Amino acid sequence: MLDPKTMKDWEIAEAAEAGMKPVTRLAKELGLEDRELLPYGHYVAKLDYMSILNRLKARPDGKYVEVTAITPTPLGEGKSTTTMGLVEGLGKIGKKVIGAIRQPSGGPTFNIKGSAAGGGLAQCIPLTDFSLGLTGDIDAITNAHNLSMVALTSRLQHEFNYGDAGLAKRGLTRLDIDPRNVAQGWCIDFCAQALREIIIGLGSDMDGFMMKSGFQITVSSEIMAILAVASDLKDMRERMGRIVVAYSKAGKPVTTHDLGCDGAMTALMAKAINPNLLQTIEGQPVLVHAGPFANIAIGQSSIIADRVALKLADYHVTESGFAADIGFEKFWNLKCRFSGLTPHCSVLVCTVRALKMHGGGPRVAPGKALDKAYTEKNVPLLEKGLENLLAHLETIKLSGIEPVVCINHFYTDADEEIAAVRKATEKAGARVAVSMHWEKGGEGARELAETVVDACNQKSKFKFLYELSTPLSERIRLIATKVYGADGVSYTAAAQEKLKAIEADAELSKLGTCMVKTHLSLSHDPTIKGRPKGWTLPIRDILQYRGAGFIVPVAGDIKLMPGTASEPAFRNIDVDVSTGRVRGLF
Repeated sequence: MLDPKTMKDWEIAEAAEAGMKPVTRLAKELGLEDRELLPYGHYVAKLDYMSILNRLKARPDGKYVEVTAITPTPLGEGKSTTTMGLVEGLGKIGKKVIGAIRQPSGGPTFNIKGSAAGGGLAQCIPLTDFSLGLTGDIDAITNAHNLSMVALTSRLQHEFNYGDAGLAKRGLTRLDIDPRNVAQGWCIDFCAQALREIIIGLGSDMDGFMMKSGFQITVSSEIMAILAVASDLKDMRERMGRIVVAYSKAGKPVTTHDLGCDGAMTALMAKAINPNLLQTIEGQPVLVHAGPFANIAIGQSSIIADRVALKLADYHVTESGFAADIGFEKFWNLKCRFSGLTPHCSVLVCTVRALKMHGGGPRVAPGKALDKAYTEKNVPLLEKGLENLLAHLETIKLSGIEPVVCINHFYTDADEEIAAVRKATEKAGARVAVSMHWEKGGEGARELAETVVDACNQKSKFKFLYELSTPLSERIRLIATKVYGADGVSYTAAAQEKLKAIEADAELSKLGTCMVKTHLSLSHDPTIKGRPKGWTLPIRDILQYRGAGFIVPVAGDIKLMPGTASEPAFRNIDVDVSTGRVRGLF
């Protein structure tokens, strides 16, 4: 008997894995042909997406469901768990269903958050494969990204050491790269704060060009964003060549194509473009593909995974990173725009715990015991936090997508607290369901599954927040005021200068807008909870991801390389040397 109250997530996963379906059986149940399955062992495989899409192009798409959440506590509110639980619940009521989630980054896996496989009886398995590298997609991104930096730094060295004649002799032309205006750093898939700012090229002229540099976490790489939004390998190849690595001294972009490394970078990514097939604890198929963070990137699993799943299943459930102000907004205005897919329903996950925090509850910190305010009945505290739920609900309604509020029921929640959330949601004119998937799996998610099916039968009135013809400054204002609830926007002098240059460039001005902002508040300040009023969104920088097709406004103090905490998760991870099984993942 699997009991989440007494067992750790990895113990549940390990026990469930004894009864896993072989991946060949999963493929057969999905109706895949043998050549469309690319196995990586007995329980994981990649899918030949192009073969599947070509074969099934005439088949109508299934129902498209997105999962998002309210502003979370630092512990998270079970969005991945709810995604897995909803997939299990839809399976329990007889629907052919597929889920899609992002591949976890090594940074959070070995730091605080854990592997994002879900939890309790609503998990994606096999857990070890899922959490520790899977089929190598993130490694491929790391290598492709760093190859562009190898190309840049070696070119800088050659341009410094050789005159124009010497460069011509070596088949090169001078790009006149400005070492003080490099657009990206190196990447590694860990939270490594010591690598944020470094000096490279120490030594002689043969040891490279000495310059300031740094690292970002791999999931923030533009190549990860490209994997999430590319429609096929041809599209990926074209996007790879548009990545801006640096600028010349005259301010001209220096791209991977200019450096001659875009073809090799795509070669490193050629296998990674195929989605990975895993399963829930209850045996429903799950596609795991791409893994960008939502606070510093697009925060979505891949468009390719969604397109494949919609052809193979009657219902497809995909997850967006963090809360609706970040993950859902990017799903709505970026992913749906790039894919051309129209969702039928969005599930907004909330917890009593998070609502109490937004009502002014005590500080919640990873690794620290929860204050009793979160585990004992306190309806007035919860009611004060409902404004955060209602703000995110209004955002989903603004898109025209049918919302379903999912109360992710913890066993410590009081009936009166659940009733208060249900009453407020219904008063706001939205469907609501209580789900106990963490404790009871698919059986506990029946109400949620049935409510989602009902919502999917309604006619969507989907519309974007802005058109691509809308000036960047107006897009930023719309997102800040309509989604975050700000009164307006302010810019640093540097950001204002970049804004003017982008709006004056016909090509750049039509790219998508991918905001960078903390996930811990509707505002730019992670300490402000609830539904902040009377504030201004500060834009301190604007980045260009030309390959991915984004302009990236940066709000507040957000770093592309997180830091490792004093009590990281890697301390709990080990291997049973007698069996080779990994223990301690969560």
